[in-house]
Amino acid sequence: MKQFRWLTGIFYAILILYSIVTFLPFAWALSASFKPLNEIVTGGMNFIPHNFTLDNYRNIFLATPLFGRWFFNSVFVAVCVTLLNLLFNSMAGYALARIQFLGNQLIFGLILAVLMIPGQVTLLPTYLVLKSLGWLNTYQGLIVPNVANATFIFMMRQFFISFPKELEEAAALDGLSRWEMFLQIVLPLAKPALAAQAIFIFMGAWNNFLMPLMILSDPEMFTLPLGLNTFKGQFISYWNYIMAASMVFTLPALAIYAFFNRYFISGVTFTGSKS
Repeated sequence: MKQFRWLTGIFYAILILYSIVTFLPFAWALSASFKPLNEIVTGGMNFIPHNFTLDNYRNIFLATPLFGRWFFNSVFVAVCVTLLNLLFNSMAGYALARIQFLGNQLIFGLILAVLMIPGQVTLLPTYLVLKSLGWLNTYQGLIVPNVANATFIFMMRQFFISFPKELEEAAALDGLSRWEMFLQIVLPLAKPALAAQAIFIFMGAWNNFLMPLMILSDPEMFTLPLGLNTFKGQFISYWNYIMAASMVFTLPALAIYAFFNRYFISGVTFTGSKS
């Protein structure tokens, strides 16, 4: 018993050390967002600013006219991608788990095959398709290619396989159609899985840099990751503005996680409970 206590203590000590090491860069970035540029490049790793200033935050909103537009673009794209994924991934996962149709297993096999393909491989074909449709530098070019995700279709299928059939049978006896059953019975009870999915999808869309970099050239259409990159020049990088903008950049992601946190653990656990 004492041996297990020692192992538990060592385990917690490792986790605490890892947490500190992980948190330190974020703490320095937060501190640097309140420093002038000269203190950042010459002041070392001090966590308490010697010359505390709010000018960095003031300048990114007032002196950078497109920052508000970049923020709106990121919010709009991330919210649209998240909502559409929640709907389409859930519909696809439910169909694969509950509806027996010709090609069900074949489609599921293709979805598993898609999981093995790195996203970078599809960037060039996606660009060519969007170019042929005239969707470069457009919101639909950022949103439509990301409205469904094979990983979360698989996750929702696993959830619906574990979903009690008795509830659907009772709803069918009450005269509900398959669509009404899905919207009124299944989706409201799938909140844990939807919450876990929403966090991952929003974070992926919010942090996406490569896809916007490939299809956007108009600065007014930039998302925040691309906008942050404009603060880096050939001869000088405005790290004070980058740090301040990065702190603003993290706020929506933190808000999403805080809102869905109570569903997050149960959703991740439950969706993988049965194959």
